[in-house]
Amino acid sequence: MKTIATCVEEILVSQPFLEDALTRNILNYSALAEELREPISKMLRKPVKSGAIMMALRRYSPPKEMANKIKLNKVLENLGDITVRSDLSDYTFKNSSTLIHSHLKMLEVLKEDPHIFYTFTRGVHESNVLINSTLKNQIEESYKDEICTTVQDHLSAITIGLPKENTKIAGLYYQFFKRLAWEGISLYEVVSTTNEFTILVEDEVVDTAFSAVKGLKN
Repeated sequence: MKTIATCVEEILVSQPFLEDALTRNILNYSALAEELREPISKMLRKPVKSGAIMMALRRYSPPKEMANKIKLNKVLENLGDITVRSDLSDYTFKNSSTLIHSHLKMLEVLKEDPHIFYTFTRGVHESNVLINSTLKNQIEESYKDEICTTVQDHLSAITIGLPKENTKIAGLYYQFFKRLAWEGISLYEVVSTTNEFTILVEDEVVDTAFSAVKGLKN
């Protein structure tokens, strides 16, 4: 049977930013209770008082797994190098039977210079290529027989080195997304390997994004 407390918990769990603000005591309990009165009344199918909701909010205790929290803090403190690469372009191609051959053509161009930034990500229906903008001509030549749906220039990539134990830590990526969202930074794309995490943002916000990510180490 649902209660006001279980309804409050359901709402907060579904809105992690709201839950985070609540646990940091930066929300007005009275105002939040009034805002939740209508949705909780609908959930319970009867009118509820904001005072009862406010009491449930004050009693709410978010689920915490202390061992994981300690591990998470340790991983954040031991993040590896944070590298910024600018002047990048992102291409989106429709998947086709010839796309891999176009990819191989580009790899032949790149093999002479290991310092060129290049990623190829294949999805179910489309694939993305991220590369230095100086190589636009080579990309367009290698993929000339493919259908390009989107091209975006003036992008920057921030790559974070992750400790080896990162795959065992729950909530690690959420910390990055939460911090960037609090700063109002939208991500153009995300690329990751086992021990590296790369976010792609527009050039104009790269400094703010870098500061936000670096702040997680402190």
